[in-house]
Amino acid sequence: MTTKRPIAKRMIIMLICVGVLLGALIGFNLFKAHMIKKFMAHNAVPPATVTSAVASYQTWQPQLTAVGSLRAVRGVDVTTEVAGLVRDITFSSGQEVKAGQVLVRLNDGSDRAQLASLQAAAELSQTVYKRDKAQYEIQAIAKAQLDADAADLRSKRAQVDQQAALVDKKTIRAPFAGRVGITTVNPGQHINPGDAIVTLQAIDPIYVDFYLPQQQLGQLQVGQVVVVDTSAFASHTFDGEIRAINPRVDSTTRNVQIEAALDNRERKLLPGMYANVKVDVGSEQRYLTLPQTAIAYNPYGATVFVIKPGERKDARGKTMAVAQQIFVTPGPTRGDQVAILNGLGEGTQVVTSGQLKLKNGTPLMIDNRVLPADNPNPTPQEQ
Repeated sequence: MTTKRPIAKRMIIMLICVGVLLGALIGFNLFKAHMIKKFMAHNAVPPATVTSAVASYQTWQPQLTAVGSLRAVRGVDVTTEVAGLVRDITFSSGQEVKAGQVLVRLNDGSDRAQLASLQAAAELSQTVYKRDKAQYEIQAIAKAQLDADAADLRSKRAQVDQQAALVDKKTIRAPFAGRVGITTVNPGQHINPGDAIVTLQAIDPIYVDFYLPQQQLGQLQVGQVVVVDTSAFASHTFDGEIRAINPRVDSTTRNVQIEAALDNRERKLLPGMYANVKVDVGSEQRYLTLPQTAIAYNPYGATVFVIKPGERKDARGKTMAVAQQIFVTPGPTRGDQVAILNGLGEGTQVVTSGQLKLKNGTPLMIDNRVLPADNPNPTPQEQ
């Protein structure tokens, strides 16, 4: 009996020691896990600052766009057919003139004197012809004499007409109504045939020439409405309609030339200006849209980062958002926007900038004070 009691006592002591040791190990591991969790919490990935936008539906009118060049309905550099000394300039630079209005008179004094001389000779020839005709009727002269008189009369009249045409050419008139440009010709200046006096442009209406690919020909027709804007009048658009479609496609570019006429009663548009041309085609379509900066492209397709609530909380105890990458199917673009055909629903919040530093689960800090462009009809900004 005395032998068994020390053995039991030692067993109890050993079990107590083992229990204490196990408790110490468990407590150490729990303390270690707590400290690791605390350390990781203080060393978590910092949130990435991004901008965001909400996917929403917009109605788009399908359009064909091109850059065109404005051209006057009629335009010419007024010149002279004959050489001469400028006597009068009867217009002012930039003036609106009518068809047939006198622009310049050349010195024609000697030409008019020559015309008067030829007219006198023609009148004398007419008198001789009448007298000889009366003589011929009474058989006083031969028929050959009367024929010679008739030929001389026609020759004299032709000379008068020729000289009259020369005198008329010394008065230079506007071939059509329009606006004259700036002239550098002065009275007393000698000009030669072909010398430009002033440009004359008929600019109401005005034409715009532009080119579109041949595959878009099926969407075009004469009379179709076009809308034009220029950098000179950024806040103003000009309406017109297609007037002609070239029956020949350029074999080098496979583009076809289109001519449209624009209303230019205010005379704002000038020949030589470039213009952005938009042609409405088809019916309006409804698309879910995002800024184009939201789309990231890789060999596997197009992706966006959507914003979802996460498990981590910030210093104020508010749940932080995290990024999740998903694949989408982009569609047509319009200005700064792109249509999303599949992969997103309306109202989904999407990252629009800062995607390069993101991966799935990255905590986010959203700062929308400066947003990427999201305009369906942007205009160039020149600094």
